[in-house]
Formats: sequence, C-alpha cells, structure tokens
Amino acid sequence: MGRLVQEWDGHLDGVFSAMLSIPDIRSRATAFAERWKNEVSEDAEAKSFWDEFLEVFGVNRKRVAVFEKQVTKAGKKAGYIDLFWPGLLIVEHKSAGKDLSKAFTQAADYFEGLKDVELPRYVIVSDFQRIRVHDLEDGSEQEVTLADLPKRIDLFGFISGYVPRKFRDEDPVNVKAAELMGRLHDAIKATGYEGHQLEVFLTRLLFALFGDDTGIFNRDSFVSFLETKTREDGMDVGPQLSYLFQLLNTPVDKRPKNLDEELQAFPYVNGNLFAETLPTPHFDREMRDRLLECANFDWTFVSPAVFGAMFQGVMNAVERRNLGAHYTSEKNILKVVSGLFLDEIEEELAKARSSEHRLRALHERIAKMRFLDPACGCGNFLIVTYKELRRVEIQILLQLEALGKLSGKGQQVSDISALSRLSVHSMFGLEIEEFPARIAEVAIWLTDHLMNVELAAAFGGYFVRLPLSEGPTIQNTDALEVDWRKEVLDTEPDAEWFILGNPPFLGSRLMSSHQKQQVKRIADAIKDSGELDYVACWYLLAARAIQGTAIKVAFVSTNSVVQGLQVGILWKHLMVKCGIHIHFAHRTFRWSNDARGVAAVHVVIIGFAALRSPNPLLFDYTTPDSEPAVHRATNINAYLVDADNVFLPRLQRPLCEKPEMAFGNMPADGGYLLFTNEEKRSFISTEPQSKHFLRPFISAKEFLNNEVRWCLWLKDCEPSTLRSMPAVLSRVKEVQKVRRASSRPHLADTPHLFAQITQPDRVPYILVPRHSSESRAYIPMGFFTANSIAADSCLIIPKGGLYHFGVLMSSMHMAWVRYVCGRLKSDYRYSKDVVYNNYPWPDVTEAQQKKIEDLAQKVLDARANHPTSSLADLYHPTTMPPDLRKAHEALDKAVDACYRKEAFKSERERVEYLFGLYRKLTEGFGAEKAIYKRKRK
Repeated sequence: MGRLVQEWDGHLDGVFSAMLSIPDIRSRATAFAERWKNEVSEDAEAKSFWDEFLEVFGVNRKRVAVFEKQVTKAGKKAGYIDLFWPGLLIVEHKSAGKDLSKAFTQAADYFEGLKDVELPRYVIVSDFQRIRVHDLEDGSEQEVTLADLPKRIDLFGFISGYVPRKFRDEDPVNVKAAELMGRLHDAIKATGYEGHQLEVFLTRLLFALFGDDTGIFNRDSFVSFLETKTREDGMDVGPQLSYLFQLLNTPVDKRPKNLDEELQAFPYVNGNLFAETLPTPHFDREMRDRLLECANFDWTFVSPAVFGAMFQGVMNAVERRNLGAHYTSEKNILKVVSGLFLDEIEEELAKARSSEHRLRALHERIAKMRFLDPACGCGNFLIVTYKELRRVEIQILLQLEALGKLSGKGQQVSDISALSRLSVHSMFGLEIEEFPARIAEVAIWLTDHLMNVELAAAFGGYFVRLPLSEGPTIQNTDALEVDWRKEVLDTEPDAEWFILGNPPFLGSRLMSSHQKQQVKRIADAIKDSGELDYVACWYLLAARAIQGTAIKVAFVSTNSVVQGLQVGILWKHLMVKCGIHIHFAHRTFRWSNDARGVAAVHVVIIGFAALRSPNPLLFDYTTPDSEPAVHRATNINAYLVDADNVFLPRLQRPLCEKPEMAFGNMPADGGYLLFTNEEKRSFISTEPQSKHFLRPFISAKEFLNNEVRWCLWLKDCEPSTLRSMPAVLSRVKEVQKVRRASSRPHLADTPHLFAQITQPDRVPYILVPRHSSESRAYIPMGFFTANSIAADSCLIIPKGGLYHFGVLMSSMHMAWVRYVCGRLKSDYRYSKDVVYNNYPWPDVTEAQQKKIEDLAQKVLDARANHPTSSLADLYHPTTMPPDLRKAHEALDKAVDACYRKEAFKSERERVEYLFGLYRKLTEGFGAEKAIYKRKRK
C-alpha cells in the first residue's frame, strides 16, 4: 500500500461520534457493504474504506487511529502499518485477491517496533471483499465476506464497545492489571500520600480506568486526558486529576460554560464516589509514566469479580493473610451461588419458558432478592451473584419477547433502562477494612455497567446507568460486632434474603487476643468453645440471624469446620440448639489460584437454613482437584455424610472393646536428651556408661523416613549412677534450665525424665504417626518393642496385635479417618479421643479375625521385601510397589467383608455404613453411656 500519512490529532472530538444500538450498526453495515461491493484496488481507496468502516461502529478514526504508522519491523527494516489503533488493533490492507495469510505475517512483523502498551489485541487483514479478524488473546481467527458483514457485526464488537466477555480462572490479564496498579500504589505511597486518602484516590482511578475501556467514558478519553492535559514531568498530574474528579461529581448543566469539549464529554457519575474532597497527590515523571502504563492497558477483559482481591493482595500480602482474605476464582464462587439459589432459579426459568405469567412472576421474584456477604472483602461473591441474576433477567426478557409479550425491540435509551428491574441496591456487604469495602462498591458498579451493556446488546440501544443513584450497601464495619438482623436483614423485611461468603480462615491457635475474645463472647454458652476456629463466629451469627425465617446461607470454609473437635462443638449447637439443616454441601476440594501470594487451601462449601430441605444435595470429589459428582441425600450430617446426625465426642476409652491408645512420650528437653547417630557415638566415647541408657527414639519423621535418633532414657537410672556420669548430668542440668524458663516450670523437678511417659514396660506396641500426608492411601503404622521409645509426635497402642493393625491399615478405617479426623493444612491429624475411640469396629468371627491377621502379616512381609525403601517411599502414590499394593487390596476386601457381605462401591458408601453402625452402637444413650452399659453387661 502507498503512504497515506495523516497524523493523529489528540485534540479532536471523542472516540465515538455516536453511541449506536445494534440495529443502527447493522443498518450502517448494510449501507457500507453496498457502497464497497465492487472490487477496488487503488491505494487511494484504502483510507476511505477504513474511515467508513470505523464510522459504521460509531468510531471517529481520527481520535484513536493513525494511517500509515511508521515502525521498525523485524529485521530492522522500516515499515508502515496501514491502520494503527494503539493497544487494540492493527489493520493490514491488500488489493483484491491477495494472500491474507501473508498479510497477517506482515502485520506481525510490526510488533517488534511497538511498545508493550501499544501491542494490539486484534489484527485485521482485508482485500476489500474479505475481512479476516485475528484475536491474539484467544488465538481465534474468523473471516467474513463484505456481503455478509451486516450479519456478522458481532465479530467487530470490540470496536464499538459491545464486547463478548469471557472470564477464566486466574486469567493472566487480571494478574497483570493488579500488578500494574500495585506498582502505581507503591509509587504514590512512597511520597507520603497514604491511608484513607490513598485508598479513595485509587478507587477513583480504578473506576476511570475501567470506564475508559468499557463504554462509561468515550473510549480512551481518560488516556487522552492524561496525555494532552498533563505535563510530561508529571508536576501537574495531581491537580489535573483532582479537577477531573470534581467534574465527574458535577452535573453537566452545573459545569463551566467555557469548558472544552473533551472535558465536557466526561459524564456526571455521582454515587458519592467522587464527592469527598481529597488532598492533592504530588506526581513526578516516573509516577506519570506508571499511571499512563495503567491507562494504556486494556481493561476490557479484566474481571471486577477477581481483580479487587488480587489488587489488595499485591498491595499488602501480609495484611491480607492476617485478615484471612483469599482471592477466589469465579468458577469456585459459582459453586456457592449455584447451590444457594441459582440452580433453583434456572430450573424455574426452564419450566416457565412458554408461560408469560410464570416468566413475569420469576422476574418479580428475582427483583425482590437481597444478598448479604458478612465478610465481603472486595465484593467478589456479590459481583458474581449480581452478574448471574442479571443474566437470568436477560433470559427472561428475551423469552418474553420470543412469546411476543415484550414490545419494543430496538427501543430508545429510556425504554432499555426500563426493561431491567434489578439494581445494585440488592447487594449488601460488611467489611472490616476500608479499602476492600471501597473496591467492592466500585467493582459492583462496574459490573452493573457491564451487564447494562449485555442488556443493550440483546435488545439494541445504549444503556449507561449514569448518574449513579442507588448503590450497593457496603458497610465498613466488623461483622462480628454488628446485629445482622437489625442492621441489614430487617431493613427490607419483605425481601427474599440470602447470606453468602467466604469468612476468614483462622485456627484457634492463630487468632489474636481480640479475635479470641470475640469467639468467647459469641460462643459463650458452648462447651469447649476455645477450640473453635474463627470462622465459627460467622456460622453462629448466621444461625441466630435466620431463626424463624426462610433465609438460606452458604459459606466457604476450610474443611476443619467439619472435622475433628469442631463438629462436636460447633455443629451440635447449630443443629440441636438452633435447628439448622444442611441443604447442600461440597465435600473437600482444593481452593487454589495463581494470584501472587495465595496458597492452595482445602475447603468445603456448606449451604444451610433453619428449615429442612426436601432434596439435600451432596457434591463429592474423587480427589481434591477433580470435578464433583452430585448425590441426592436423605440427610446431610455435620461430617457431610448422607447419614443421621451424629456428633462424635471426645472419648477417654474406645467405644468398642479394643486396646486403648495413648500419646507417645514427650521429651520437653530443649533437645538435650536427644542424639543423632553421630552425636550418640561421640557421646558414648566421652561417657561410656551412657550406652546402657540410650534407646532408639521414634518420632513420626524417623518412622516414616527410615531415619535414626536416640534418646537418654533415665527412667530406671539410680541417682548414684546418674551422678557418676558427668556428661549425662550436664545435659540433665540444661534440661532443668529449659523447663524452669517454660510455661510449666514444675517439670524442672524431674529434669532427667521425659515430661510425659507412656512407654509400655515390656509389651510391643503399634505406632501410629499423628500427622501423615493426605496423598497416602493409608496412614503407615508399624510394630515396635518396648525398647524403642515412641515420641509424642506418635500415638501408641500397647496391646495392639495383628488383627488391630490389619483393621487400622484398611481402606474402611481410612475412609473414617478422612471424614472424621482433623487436618494440619491438608494432612491427616489422627486423634485417639475422636478418631480411634469412636471408631465402630466390626463384630468378627474367629475365622474372620484369623484371616485379617494373616493378611496383615502379608502387608508387613511386602514391606520387608524393600529394605532400602522408607515407608514414605512405599506409601507414596506414585512409587508404591505392586506387591505391597496387592497385599493391601486383599486386606481391604477381608475387612470390608467383616462389615457386610455386599461389596462397597465407593468410599462414600463405606462412610455412610460406618456412621449407621456408629448410630446403632450408641442409639438411645450416646457413646459414653454405651461404653458404661457394655461394661456393666
């Protein structure tokens, strides 16, 4: 193509010469196709072709694009881009019949000569009669003939602002946007501009950046403002932004009459977003460059639902960790939203498609829905909820139109706005931190705008809800210090309320003193409330707030809330005292994301209400990373099992007549009684007599990894013998110092002894590590003689035999463990009081017991076949040897058969059976009384 130079004049009109409806664009496209239907090849025609093409979509080319932009191509040669829209589009135009693939290659050669912020999302190549669109973001390529252009204007929605939005989990565009804003935040904060004023200032910038690319403002008008209205040294950026924010808070008719057209084009926003007067920040050249980098970034595909939390994390990852906030993907949020209300609404919509009355009733219902997130953070749960509701509304309206019951396709602006009965006023949030609360407000507003664009695209027209009137109600307050009923739910008593969210994840030992006091106050009447996780407060307050109502609740929590001690403490109160019933639940799955500083956590989702559900749904995961399988349950209990409600108590002895389990031996020695192999040899050379008192010391780590440590076991050492060993006595004195400085100084009275001694004197014992990796199909256990000292990182069964070992090493017992035991992160945390003592053992015949003993021995024999491999190696899911796997499979079948003749098809079936058996063993009198009654018999 020849050179058709026309430089970009940044002072001309706004990007859009007209904000057009879909029918208007289609009409213009028809006229354009008719005008250019005859083949042309003269170079002079190309400029007119693309000028008119952009006008079809209401875009003033002179404002955004340059013809024949000179760049340095790959290979260092000069080249000219036929049409260049920085950051969005490159067009390479050829004469009729030319190879469009070569044209694309030529366009790609220009990339090397562009800045990062100028690189396009789209490349269009054309020969007048064919127009081919390459989307470099998703790799797609689509072609349309000139004649078919009116039918395929959707391909060019990115030009007009009607952009299809596809959000992906952990989309890199969200991460990039957050990091850009994070760098800007750091630069501004470094000047001393911080705290409340910085947070408000950044949320205003966030609104402007989104508005510039999503149709709230004329496209790129904010970028143009920064480039043309501020100095390159940045000295006037602060005052100019303050003036712009003042304009955004001023009605158009109240603005200066001599205001230039570019500033006058900015809309009146209202909504209190720009109402507060802030000190003016001081910018320099580098800060201006960072702001321009943010402004030149394409915010069209940034998701408000996840960006806010990412931004918060980039700004202060430590603070975010302490507050328990977690970036959450839209896919995971939908699991909460779908179970809480969306599945029901979509099912109702499917049934109502042929009935105007039912469609309008459904529209009326969703218009009256209200949502409270009592730990809303940056509002991602409320955003996804609102977006899905608006999409349901659009489907309702489209169906009414299909039935001929909705007049006015192609209505004007006022009519389009009247179609929607939903507004962000339906969203309520409580958030303890100011900055996330402000981000939540802005993000919900932005989502409302994006959904208005979708509505306009569906029915034709242009719909921007400005100035903002009704906003979301996001209170900057501590949810645990607020009466949810009085402050929120009772403000609209006729509404259909839902409560949802992702409350903070903090274990009882990680809470601050203030948080512990909150738990104590809220759970005051509950026994052992000091063991509760912080998230329990949200469950308790929700349960109290919904008493006597049909309000439904759904929370995401770490899976600890349905494991170990939490169940007997929290859920017994919720279900027995508060009448709570679980309506749906997702069993443990991995809540993982790629955002910076966010680790994967294992969570559950629990939906509940103070009334029964006729159709409880249980979502089960084969692995924490798999997709769920849904199961219709009769009753979902607190362990998220389809079984009767049971609450396993702490038992001091086993429910069934089996050997008692005990903790291992606790040194509490500061390391002075423990030795490695090397230290042991050296110590014996110094103190030969000590070899009679050195015993193998077996912690979980040594046991699982074939490592060796030793300990001084002085239980039977006479005082005279101890005094005759100065090196030993020296270590004992060091232990005494450590214990005197500890929280239990009385232990210093016997510094030569372990702080806790449970070691059997003569009999062998089964050793069970208290913590074991979740990746193992079985918790490895083993036999030891009394000469080996078990550490307190282990549990021991002094009178345990092969039969007990065989049952404990079975899939049946492991199913119980996975559903009942507590977790450390995601690893198993085995407990004697809850897991072992409550385990319902099978009632076996002598023959069955003998078979299990024989198969248990084969498991031990299979282990012995691999003497150089540790138990960590043998029980790793990838490296477990075939003979050991086969031995375990045979043992599993034998143990299963002791419970029932019919084979178990899944772990879920095993657990449901075990809970049913537990219920029979304790029915009518509870676990403690069952033990007492059995002993009396």
